[in-house]
Amino acid sequence: MKIRTVDELELSGKRTLIRVDFNVPMDKSGNVTDDTRLQAALPTIRLAIERGAKTILLSHLGRPKGKRLPEMSLAPVAPLLSRLLGRPVAFADDCVGEPAEKAVAAMKPGDVLLLENVRYQAGEEKNDDELGKRLAALCDVYVNDAFATAHRGHASNVAILRSVKERAAGLLMKNEIAYFEKALVSPARPLVAIFGGAKISGKIEAIDNVLGKVDKILIGGAMANTFLAAQGHGIGKSLCEAGMIDTAKRVLAGAAARNVRLYLPVDVVVAERLEATAPTRTVPAQEIPEGMMALDIGPATGTLFREALQDAKTIVWNGPMGAFETAPFAAGTQAVMRALAESDALTIVGGGDTDTALHKAGLFSRMSYVSTGGGAFLELLEGKHLPGIAALEEA
Repeated sequence: MKIRTVDELELSGKRTLIRVDFNVPMDKSGNVTDDTRLQAALPTIRLAIERGAKTILLSHLGRPKGKRLPEMSLAPVAPLLSRLLGRPVAFADDCVGEPAEKAVAAMKPGDVLLLENVRYQAGEEKNDDELGKRLAALCDVYVNDAFATAHRGHASNVAILRSVKERAAGLLMKNEIAYFEKALVSPARPLVAIFGGAKISGKIEAIDNVLGKVDKILIGGAMANTFLAAQGHGIGKSLCEAGMIDTAKRVLAGAAARNVRLYLPVDVVVAERLEATAPTRTVPAQEIPEGMMALDIGPATGTLFREALQDAKTIVWNGPMGAFETAPFAAGTQAVMRALAESDALTIVGGGDTDTALHKAGLFSRMSYVSTGGGAFLELLEGKHLPGIAALEEA
């Protein structure tokens, strides 16, 4: 992808608008409960400050749908970001109009300004040209560092670029693109893809796209039930997408035709209900009892998957192996996480649930790279061209 990055630009004295992803969780008192996304944006923000830019930060928070909802204000983010940066961060209570224009006009080189939630503007999600022009009028340089929203064609990452001459990707976006290319464009082999989560329908395009690129595919989570059903096995009352069984058969046949080793669970942890107190047992994957549901891969599958990963040079993982949020069904996901943590391979992980599981296990830092964008990461795996990245390429 031929895109200029922020480290190639001269920023001194320039109004530099950075589209960041500060869509952070907050408690009822308005306190940020997880600053991971703020931390991810710091390298680009610090670079702009060091180069003497007037740094303007633009983000969304939640889904206010064009309304000013107080609980979705970015105001509480400014003091936290100020502490992280070790310098004042001003806040404008709108992202366009007089509040934003006055705040930007008052900036000096080295200053940092956070604008209010761009989704308070009804035109944001409509990719409105007029909103794009109003945002563009605030800056001399536009930098997109919000990979997590790159799969959305919105005013703050597409329409704005029709009115800004100088644009670039931020350092986070640069990393996301670079690691994706290391994973699927020019990977070290063997290349292994691991897919989990609940539904095959949400990942079938990604599986189809990587089928011709990978050496092995490992499938766990509830989506594996659909594959087991496609092989003719009874799956009790496990979650299964009946309408995707023919698709699963096609994937199995496609893997065999391409000599791609496709691994499914050989044993599963079952229970009558998804509850922490429910009695559990481990059974062969082909022998799930009636009235029971598969809620995690079993220990033999964990061993099988670990062995399948031993010779891997590149591993891409999206989606947990079971209902990891509930303690009795977390072991499978933890086993795969440990296998990646102990691997010598380049390990690239994407997907909100998978990220959450890594944090819970304390293994986040043991991965080579953890993508900040669940939906965007998955769409790249599907082979799609993301609007937010395409707009930068068109420069």
